[in-house]
Amino acid sequence: MTEQKLNGSLFQSMVIQGAYAIADKKERANQLNVFPVPDGDTGTNMAMTMSAAVKELEKLNEPTLAKAVDCTASALLRGARGNSGVILSLLFRGMAKKLKSQTEACGRDLALAMREGVDAAYKAVMKPAEGTILTVSRVSAQYAVERCQAEPDLSVREVFDAILERGQTALAETKQQNPVLAKADVVDAGAFGLLTILEGMRDAFLGIKHEYANTNAENFSADFSEISDEDITFTYCTEIIAQRLNKGRNISRLRGILNEIGDSLVVVDDDDIVKVHVHTDQPNKVLEEGLKFGPLLTVKVENMREQHTAKVIESTEPRKRVIKEPKCKYGFVAVAAGDGLKDVFTDLGCDVVVQGGQTMNPSTNDILYAIDETPAEVVFVFPNNKNIIMAAEQAIELSDKQVVVIPTRNIPQGMSALLAFDEYAETEDNINSMKEALQLVTAGQLTYAARNSEFDGKRIKEGEYLSLCEGKLCANTKKPLDAMKKLAKEMVKPEHTFGTVIYGNGVSEEDANKVAELFRKENHNLEISVVFGGQPVYYYIVSVE
Repeated sequence: MTEQKLNGSLFQSMVIQGAYAIADKKERANQLNVFPVPDGDTGTNMAMTMSAAVKELEKLNEPTLAKAVDCTASALLRGARGNSGVILSLLFRGMAKKLKSQTEACGRDLALAMREGVDAAYKAVMKPAEGTILTVSRVSAQYAVERCQAEPDLSVREVFDAILERGQTALAETKQQNPVLAKADVVDAGAFGLLTILEGMRDAFLGIKHEYANTNAENFSADFSEISDEDITFTYCTEIIAQRLNKGRNISRLRGILNEIGDSLVVVDDDDIVKVHVHTDQPNKVLEEGLKFGPLLTVKVENMREQHTAKVIESTEPRKRVIKEPKCKYGFVAVAAGDGLKDVFTDLGCDVVVQGGQTMNPSTNDILYAIDETPAEVVFVFPNNKNIIMAAEQAIELSDKQVVVIPTRNIPQGMSALLAFDEYAETEDNINSMKEALQLVTAGQLTYAARNSEFDGKRIKEGEYLSLCEGKLCANTKKPLDAMKKLAKEMVKPEHTFGTVIYGNGVSEEDANKVAELFRKENHNLEISVVFGGQPVYYYIVSVE
């Protein structure tokens, strides 16, 4: 029997099936995230990254292997979201480099291409840690290459089997390689996502097609143009979580009231919280009823008509790059979520603010479009989130402009870096000044626990307030001011002279001023600014320097 080799059409269907596989298991990957705060979600980022390749591959008709691998690599690079998505794109980019010179690939070619992909990924990561997607991809590729050295005629199927066999063992080993994973008793989410994609690709190579619950084999994404605006009965998708302090409040009465003003109603309650999801034209009424039970822990209100219009435009009119001619030497792009933060960064001199941050990592393409829109010769980019830095860095080689990514890991760092800019200084001097400014900032946040968890010896309950200092858990409690009091004690030092309290969506200015007072009590000489950010996820973002 003649060995089946890898060609363009096969690779096309394999990548598409790999994308369906991770889309189907993205929530399982998300649940492997160790820390219980709402974050970029590894599974979601990998699924969205792969979906970018699906959209481009579905346009090809019987492509050559070179065309299929090039198309995949290019689409993944531009659509990469989060660190896991960027690493995934780099793995496929290295593979493409090895495979695009061939019309067909055998098992040995596949093994060498995997190793090439690993090399590309490792070169892009400054300090690769063990027990991650990088580790699993490396040991799997090396094992496949060694098998091919011992048996040069290994088939494509046998190489895939070798990669997955060693990959599963390596995945289990991540728990011991990474202390944080060991404490949480989970494997690495990115590595799990990679193996899920490779399994989907292997099965497609063998002609095995799975029926995935979360995808459609004909269309990877929904056709929003088939839905008319009139089909949307109510305008606002409203979700809240209220702390259940008023135990005597009747849940059935709440359901009855909300059922009269909306549809798609879901109400879930326990001893500690009440969770509500409803489509309505009166989101204010939902918040009002929730407050009767206790303080609102989370609030999300989205205009479904606006979302529908945006989705129709997105699905019918592919976005084209419009590169603005430089009108000045320096320009600035920042990533931030919330109307208030958008105004803050605009006031600080940013030309374009990309909507994004925690739970909604923008893609490399999103950042590239923002760079295109900035009319400057040199464009500084401030990711303002550790999970967006790599995606921003991938935009450097895609742009015709000189792009400098300042590796800001949070909003306060982004603000301080911009304040350190000197329009009369040389580019290199500004880079050094802005990077030095990052070291002077101590940042903290107040958010909530997205699920029950045990972290660093502490039991955390879903819905609890979590205060974080430089990304590390400072306190978990049911009372937000208690959490902020502990955060203030942790953050504020005698040498600090200036602080900022940025309050988010659903937080009152009055409450924000109370938080500012907690920080002043720790250092009476501290000058505090209270700023409306309107950001989701974080009730407060605070900084001292």
